[in-house]
Amino acid sequence: MPDTSPTDQPRRRQARGERRIAQLLEAASTVFSTTGYTAASTNAIAREAGVSPGTLYQFFPNKEAIAIELSRRLMHEMREMYGEALAPVDPEDTLEEIVGGAVDRFIAFNCDHPVFFSLLHGPDVPGTLDAEHEALHAALLGRVEALIASLLPEASTGDITRTAQVCLGTYKAGLELVLSHTGAERDAYIQEIKNVLTRYLEPLVGDRLGRPSDRTATARS
Repeated sequence: MPDTSPTDQPRRRQARGERRIAQLLEAASTVFSTTGYTAASTNAIAREAGVSPGTLYQFFPNKEAIAIELSRRLMHEMREMYGEALAPVDPEDTLEEIVGGAVDRFIAFNCDHPVFFSLLHGPDVPGTLDAEHEALHAALLGRVEALIASLLPEASTGDITRTAQVCLGTYKAGLELVLSHTGAERDAYIQEIKNVLTRYLEPLVGDRLGRPSDRTATARS
């Protein structure tokens, strides 16, 4: 018989537990996206996961705990994603490429994880997630401000914050439309978001990074 370490069995139990948690969270994602948080139940989540309610309760005491764990994992993933999406831009990129690349990454994340929008933008945000979501929004706003500041080096702090807020607000308004459509219609809404953001920013930053438009002063007056 092969030698086994005394820690092998606990490690196997831990691995099985992690797989079970992932299974439950995936099922919860489906249920929350389909029915909303309020209408969801632990029985429905267990049924979707193909386990008994008793098995679910071994890992989570209630649906709020499930929603909080799921949301925190997705917020962590989103922080990693927007770190890449809002990284310093290549000075050779056009404004359309800068906007399009960022929008595509954010849209892809939300389309891959529709439960993120359901839980954090719905009317019934569970537990303490409101404060955590506000912190995520503040961090995201800071990254957008830093990107815009690199495009508008002469702009005031107030102008940069205002521009960043308008960009985020425009994106969030369009995101709801994107998530409520599929196929070619969804693609059309994504393109509309890119068009709106590009046309809003173009008078401020010019056609290309590093070549400010002559209309900047007019736009800010």
